[in-house]
This record gives sequence, structure tokens and C-alpha cells, in this order.
Amino acid sequence: MAYNPTGKNNGREFVSEFKLKEQMCEIGRKIWIKGFCAGNEGNHSYRLSADRILCTPSLISKGNLKPDDMCIVDMDGKQVSGKRKRTSEILLHLAIYKEKDDAKAVIHSHPPHATAFAVAGIDLPTCIHPEAEVFLGPVKMAKYVTPGDTRLGESIKPFIKESNTILLGNHGVVCYGPDLEDAYYKLEIVDAYSRILILVKQLGSVRPLEAGEMKELLDLKKKFGMYDPRTAPDATPEKLACAGTDYISRVRSEEIGTKGRMATSTGTSPVSKGSDSSALQRAVEALAPQNYNDAEVEQLVQTITDQIMATTG
Repeated sequence: MAYNPTGKNNGREFVSEFKLKEQMCEIGRKIWIKGFCAGNEGNHSYRLSADRILCTPSLISKGNLKPDDMCIVDMDGKQVSGKRKRTSEILLHLAIYKEKDDAKAVIHSHPPHATAFAVAGIDLPTCIHPEAEVFLGPVKMAKYVTPGDTRLGESIKPFIKESNTILLGNHGVVCYGPDLEDAYYKLEIVDAYSRILILVKQLGSVRPLEAGEMKELLDLKKKFGMYDPRTAPDATPEKLACAGTDYISRVRSEEIGTKGRMATSTGTSPVSKGSDSSALQRAVEALAPQNYNDAEVEQLVQTITDQIMATTG
């Protein structure tokens, strides 16, 4: 049966162990379909009881999991059941369960956009996107540790109680919550948010949320009963400050460059939606190498046009 540390139902149905195994497989398929893991990467788990954790096995694609593949370990990581060998990164999961009583599900994977931030060593900024603020809150960055190493759990320990999503330096992401679906949603949201930030960098500008707008979001989050360290009674000014301002300043200070521009008789001017620029002009501007200037783009357009005319003429 599903673990409930309070011993009360709290309005939720208890779920059989077999149903949980089926859900573990379904979550694995979602992760694989979304491209959050490749090959045998990633692992997830569910707290069955105070001292029993259901987890995925090692060396199997998360898209091919079957209920019989699941393993059960104790709180020391010792495998107590299952025909396959338990994940080698179970200690990462156990560190979360030991530190956070209300965590019942943990997912570790490598969603590409969020993992890009982990590899670059860039913290995800706050005060940018409402959904990220409400459902994730501050996302912390843990130092790199060799995957499967016993120190992996120790690397995230300082952040577990005040986060629900942690970037693992040069490695990936770990998310956790009250059930598997919740943890999976966090995985989707952190990758979508990271993708937005990467697109913002290409645009060259970002508008951070203002103090009043952030207060409204945090008040809404508190109303929903969702914990955020920034609204805790002991919140310090440092916790209330927007994080990742270095990323924001880098985006805002960079030149957009010549992309989206077309040559004119007096130099260059931006190409906007609804302009007289042809579809071919816009396509070439989008696909031309980054180091092409306006004259080179214009020449490329002319060359392609001449080739088309020669073919159809």
C-alpha cells in the first residue's frame, strides 16, 4: 500500500503495490517519449513505507519498463526484492526521503534544456516566469559528483528541504513531490522553463517580474498551501531576493546582432512581421550561419534566386 507518514487517508485512496509498479512504468514511458533520457539513463522511485522504497532497476530503458522489473530497497539501499539489480543511484533518492518526510516520489533524469544549465554551471534565475515560480520555486545547483558515487546524496543534502527540484552539476536534474505524477510534472516544467530561458537569450532581452508581481505570485502559492522558502517565517532578505541575476544581465546586455535584418539603401533595418521581405529572404536570414553579415545574406539570397530562375526558365 502507498506510504502515508500521518497514518491518515487525507482524502486520497490507498494504492496497491502492483498499481504503483504499473504507474512507475507509465512514468518511465512518459520520460522516454519526452526525450528526457536516452539509453538506460535516469531512475525514479516511490516510498512504499517508512523503510521500503520501490525503485527502477539498473541498465534498462525507461521506455521498456514492466511491473516485474521493479525493485524494493530498504533505507540503507540494500535490495530486499526484485529479479533485476536496483538503480545504482538509489542513494540520491534515499537522501531526499531521509531529509523530507512528505516526499513520496523522486525522479532523476536528464531533460536536455535543464541539463544544459547544469552542464554550464548556470543557476536558473527566479522572478521571470509565473509557472516556474509557483510550481518550482528556487531551483538549486549541486556540485558535480560521479554518478552512482555514495557522495551523490550528500551533494544535494543542503538543498533538499527548501527545494523540490535540484540541478546536478554536469549531470542532470532530480525532482520530488507527494506522488509520481507531481514529480514528473516538475520535470516537465523545469525543462520547459529552461528552454524558454535559452530562447530569451537568443532574443537578447528579458523583463523580470516586478516586486509587486512577485508578491502576488508568492501570496497565491501560499494560498494554495504550497511551501516556498521565500514566504517562510524565518525568510531572510537573501532568500527574498531574485536569483540568477547574472544570467539576466548577460541576456539584456548582449547585442541581438544582424539576424532579422535586411539590407536597405541606407544600411540595415529590422525585418518585422508584415514587412515586404520575401519568404525566401526570411528563410535565408533564419538559416544563414551566425557569422554572415547583411551583405553576405543578401548575396546568398541572390544566388539562390538565380539558381531557381535558371531551373524554371
